[in-house]
Amino acid sequence: MGRFEIGEQASFSRTITETDIVLFAGMSGDYNPVHIDQQYAKDTRFGQRISHGLLTASMLSRLLGMQLPGIGSIYKDQTIQFTAPVLIGDTITATATVLEYQEERGIIRLLTECTNQHGKVVLTGTATMLVPKEGAKV
Repeated sequence: MGRFEIGEQASFSRTITETDIVLFAGMSGDYNPVHIDQQYAKDTRFGQRISHGLLTASMLSRLLGMQLPGIGSIYKDQTIQFTAPVLIGDTITATATVLEYQEERGIIRLLTECTNQHGKVVLTGTATMLVPKEGAKV
């Protein structure tokens, strides 16, 4: 049995709050009114404010960097497809599933998905990570 097994999973959940939206807008500089202006957002296709897509995607950084593959791993690449909006108050679960592990090269490829509290996929993609050899730093 290898260090990482095909099909191995990790996940965590958090609820997206008003504070998250405001802080992410300030940090990223993305003040698109669909995220921060209820009056503007009510006339969009969503009918209300939505979370920044990259705020949702940032949950993957926490998941991959802290859980699977974990501390010491470094992003090589990430594909992202946004499949549904995330609303303030949605509880999002980020999940990573091992698709491939190349131990000799220190590379792992994972399916990355985020779902809302209704089980709807809001983000999907794949990540490739560099992982340190067991017991070593990257």
